[in-house]
Amino acid sequence: MATVRFARAAWSLVLCAALTAASAQAQMMTGHGHGMMHGPGGMGHDEAAMPGLRGLDATPQESAEMAVMFRHFDLIDRSVETLPDGIRTVTNARDPEVMAALVGHVTGMIARVEEGRDPQVFIQSPTLDIFFARGDRIETQIDISDAGIVVTQTSDDPELVEALHVHAAEVTAMAERGMQAVHEMMMKRAGN
Repeated sequence: MATVRFARAAWSLVLCAALTAASAQAQMMTGHGHGMMHGPGGMGHDEAAMPGLRGLDATPQESAEMAVMFRHFDLIDRSVETLPDGIRTVTNARDPEVMAALVGHVTGMIARVEEGRDPQVFIQSPTLDIFFARGDRIETQIDISDAGIVVTQTSDDPELVEALHVHAAEVTAMAERGMQAVHEMMMKRAGN
C-alpha cells in the first residue's frame, strides 16, 4: 500500500493536475490524425498523435499525461538511487504543467499496480508485467515536495527488485532522450 505525504507547495501541483490533463488531452486530440510520419515510405512514429501512448485499458487522460511528458522530456530532471531491496527516485519538471502531468502519471500508475490493472499501453516495456502480476509485494512511499516527486519502492522478492532496477533505468533513459529511448528499447527487444 502506498503512503502519500504532500508538502504545502505540492498541493498546487496536484490541484492543477486536472486542468493540465484536460489541456494536454485537448492538445493531443487537436493533433490527432495530422502528424507527420517519419521513415521510409511514410512509415514510422507519428509525433503529433503519438498512438503508441494509447492502450487497451489506458484512459485518454493517462495517454495525454504521457504525451505531455514525452513532448517536454527536456524539462524533466531525474535521479535514481539503487537500493539493495529496490529504488528511490526523485523526479522534477521545470514547468508546472509538465510537473502536474508527471505527478498524475506516477501516482496513477502506482495505483494501477496496486490494483493489478495493467493499462497495456502499446509501447509499454515488458518489465512492467511483473509489477502488475505481483504488485502486492511492492512497498511504495510517495512524497511530493519542492524537490519533486520522491518515490521509494522496495520488495523482498528478488525478481521484483531486479525489475524495479531495470524499470528505473528505462524511465531515466526516457527522461533523458524522450521517445528516442523508447524506440531504442523496442528495437533492442526486437533484436535489431
